[in-house]
Amino acid sequence: MEGEYTIQKKVTKFENGSLEEKYDQIVSEYPLTIMLNGEEFATMVCTPLDLEELVIGFLASEGVIRFKDDIKQMHIDQSRGFAYVDLTFQTPTSQQFYSKRFIGSCCGKSRQFYFQNDARTARTSTSKVSLTPEQCIFLMKQMQESSTVFKETGGVHNAALCTNSEMLISRTDIGRHNALDKLFGYCIQHRIPVQDKTIVFSGRISSEVLLKAAKIGVGVVLSKSAPTDLAIQLAEELNITAVGFIRGNSFNVYSHPERIKQDGS
Repeated sequence: MEGEYTIQKKVTKFENGSLEEKYDQIVSEYPLTIMLNGEEFATMVCTPLDLEELVIGFLASEGVIRFKDDIKQMHIDQSRGFAYVDLTFQTPTSQQFYSKRFIGSCCGKSRQFYFQNDARTARTSTSKVSLTPEQCIFLMKQMQESSTVFKETGGVHNAALCTNSEMLISRTDIGRHNALDKLFGYCIQHRIPVQDKTIVFSGRISSEVLLKAAKIGVGVVLSKSAPTDLAIQLAEELNITAVGFIRGNSFNVYSHPERIKQDGS
């Protein structure tokens, strides 16, 4: 059983010109420590939902695993905040392997800072997906309307995996990276092909978010918020279409606009 993702708390609210006490739903903040092959690997602060997917997606994003079968066994101790993961192989003993930065060259066009495991696991997209402007707007609206936790608390990020015409699954977390890791974990668990899928996202498209999308393997990221300049550079180099500021009936396409096509074009 997953932990409670919200708590009810009495607050003082100013509304209609007066102060009064009311109850409000507050999103939970939960620390989860991953023990990998008996050693402490990482501690994440997250929303206590879909924790197994989170752990699998995080390990895949870090380049530790590639497939579900790489995990020999997993046990999540919800009450103590630990995830115990045993792999079918030994991991590198130095944790610096997963956090060391180096300067790499991408496609010969520019030099960017990467984590070492990012350079090993981020993939240049070969996706042939194309969407109409109307589909981009519809998918964003569908994700936002489905977010129960956001409606209750206003304190989470959402990420969804979509086809051109519908949302397949969505995941929620206080951490935007965690929401994407949960999607990644779901795809790995259920062996979901992703080349023909799109990620719809509630938060800013940072370089880390763009790299997560590349690791998952999609070719399009739709967001209601803005990208950063480094995210746009990475999107260009990794052949990912980044679409931001999807609000109302408008949006901006920041990279590889050839995937966004008007009907009949």
